[in-house]
Amino acid sequence: MTGVPASAAGGPGTPGTHGAAASGTGASGAQGSKSSRGGKLGAVAVNQASLWNVANLLTMLRLVLVPGFVALMLADGGYDPVWRAWAWAAFAVAMITDIFDGHLARTYNLVTDFGKIADPIADKAIMGAALICLSSLGDLPWWVTSVILGRELGITLLRFLVIRYGVIPASRGGKMKTLAQGTAVGMYVLALTGPLATLRFWVMAVAVALTVVTGLDYVRQAIVLRRQGLAERKAAAEEAKG
Repeated sequence: MTGVPASAAGGPGTPGTHGAAASGTGASGAQGSKSSRGGKLGAVAVNQASLWNVANLLTMLRLVLVPGFVALMLADGGYDPVWRAWAWAAFAVAMITDIFDGHLARTYNLVTDFGKIADPIADKAIMGAALICLSSLGDLPWWVTSVILGRELGITLLRFLVIRYGVIPASRGGKMKTLAQGTAVGMYVLALTGPLATLRFWVMAVAVALTVVTGLDYVRQAIVLRRQGLAERKAAAEEAKG
């Protein structure tokens, strides 16, 4: 056995072994690159699919309903009870989807960047369209529309201004405000007469009051959040120096 040359024992087999190893490495590398590409494609597919989840579809529906609502609201001069009833139906669907899309997104982890941007836009678009239509038809004073829309736009800008310090959470008062606004505007969209017409005036008064009160509360929260954020930054800077 000791007289067997090394080349005879391992020579012919060695190149074959290295060749097999090389080919195996190449195959595994090719498979690895394929699986890597497949994983990336799969991730892209998942991200694209997540855009079309139920919550986002409801948000898109609400956006589509805005021009349809305006057309129904202003049809035949804007005073036909039948067209106003159809406009109310479109408005009601938009308000209902506003409740469900956020709930679905949070419950089933369907939150997407599109939803974060499109959801508040859809909310303000349908409410703004309804208020402007009602005021242009003379059914609702322009100052009411200005107060509600001014508050919504102002709070949105305020959120962006203080976002570096934290997020202002939605309050119970804000949810009550949204419910009161939706109910009041819906009652104005319908061609109501008699006691119901009087009732809608008081419902709108409550909605306006909640709009102002919750708006001031958001301003207070924003000021507190900014002060806390500045204090924390100052403390962190002093700690870093020390």
